[in-house]
Amino acid sequence: MSEYQSALFPEPAPSPSGFSGAGSPKFPFAAPVPVADVVHPSWAAALAPIEPQLHLLAERLRAEVDGGHEILPPAQHVLRAFSYPLDQVKVLVLGQDPYPTPGHAVGLSFSVAESTRPIPRSLANIYRELATDTGTSVPAHGDLSAWAEQGVLLLNRVLTVRAGDAASHRRLGWDVVTSAAVEALVARDLPLVAVLWGRDAQQIKPLLGSTPVIESAHPSPLSASRGFFGSRPFTRANTLLAEQGAAPVDWQLR
Repeated sequence: MSEYQSALFPEPAPSPSGFSGAGSPKFPFAAPVPVADVVHPSWAAALAPIEPQLHLLAERLRAEVDGGHEILPPAQHVLRAFSYPLDQVKVLVLGQDPYPTPGHAVGLSFSVAESTRPIPRSLANIYRELATDTGTSVPAHGDLSAWAEQGVLLLNRVLTVRAGDAASHRRLGWDVVTSAAVEALVARDLPLVAVLWGRDAQQIKPLLGSTPVIESAHPSPLSASRGFFGSRPFTRANTLLAEQGAAPVDWQLR
């Protein structure tokens, strides 16, 4: 994480794994905080129209916290995907919602902290396909921030979840935010490849226009064998980037 990202998205306190308890601070994007204060400057104008929706989401999340629910990822990291420059994004990897296991979700889709063991099964399946597709070794950790630093936007369709309750925030209203983000990416008219894993992610296809799309089943153990394995998303993404005159992504994690 860069110095800028560390300042904007500080590591959470070591005690809670998510965000719970009536004494916890409010979400960083709660009213009246402007969206420009909680995302990279390059995202500010693109997300300004949905600022009221972020404020509403913060209210809804706060109500859940007050009701005793733990929210993941930690509040500081809910918008972490938008801490990387908009103009540098060249691959969109869109998933469904954050890991519901406390301590796993870090605000970047499919990523976990470098120290997290064991690696979540969906990520283990991603690594299995990465090794098969590219011939690289299976990484020893689950931190995908090196991809984000190369212009891979690791985004979920839904940006929060109740601990232990997968897909619990599917209808909370995050689709307004993530749709605006996708529309902003397309509007730049810069090289872009969209990698859509799972049906929830694939719902944004109408927003992508002529953007090349790589889609498959989600890498979850429940669906990976139904089209994710063998889909070769990593080399296909680099081929599509090359066709647009963009540099490839180095998918090897060290």
